Amino acid sequence: MTLIRDMNIRGLILDMDGVLWRDQQTIGDLPRIFRTIDELNLKVTLATNNATLNAEKFLEKLNNFGVVLELWQIVTSSQATAEYLVKHHPGGGPLYIIGEEGLVNSLSIYSFYHDETHPMAVVIGLDRQLTYQQLSQASLLVRSGIPFIGTNPDKTLPTPRGLIPGAGSILAAVETATDRKPILIGKPAPEMYRIAIKRMGIREQETLVVGDRVETDIVGAQALDCRTALVLSGATSYMAANAWRPPPDLICADLEQVLAFLQVG
Repeated sequence: MTLIRDMNIRGLILDMDGVLWRDQQTIGDLPRIFRTIDELNLKVTLATNNATLNAEKFLEKLNNFGVVLELWQIVTSSQATAEYLVKHHPGGGPLYIIGEEGLVNSLSIYSFYHDETHPMAVVIGLDRQLTYQQLSQASLLVRSGIPFIGTNPDKTLPTPRGLIPGAGSILAAVETATDRKPILIGKPAPEMYRIAIKRMGIREQETLVVGDRVETDIVGAQALDCRTALVLSGATSYMAANAWRPPPDLICADLEQVLAFLQVG
């Protein structure tokens, strides 16, 4: 714990689901939490694997919880997926998309659109209206040899009722049906963290990443040599967090406890 206090932390990258909220239920007093971040003179960005909403919708959700941020402070796996695709297809084009509004809107900015029969790639995120027909068509298209892309590998999504299937569960179904692994864009791939760090104008070693999943949030941050804090308010138990190697720099009950350690320093 002393290690974190002695570090020159200048900015935070916060996950959302399991750190700030569980679906529509906040974790702690979010306005007070962000006032504390401001009082500590820390820069902050939010980086989420959740591709169901675009950045504007996440800002709206934060606003409803009494937190006001700017658009540049939101990084989503749907944004990162769109940026990955436009590098390979600068003019946009047809895709077979399984996903919700956030993914569809982010892709449409770069002129990508849904196509059932002749897509350039299959792109899959969380879709809570998923049908067997969608899984079947995605599997047939992946078997035809076109690229298979996943927004993120999160197997579950924290809600007030408990953990429910996430994008990774849908990807697993298609992977099982096709014997092909997807190209994964979101965490633990480091690109979202690179975007966030660049926007804050700080170095990796000055960044504390706070997440609720060791296999994505923490692993991705450790790959960039960021400092890490694992909170137990989401998808990871204390036993699993404590057994993880290399361990996070901090294991805390929630984000408020993380900030309490930074305040003491």
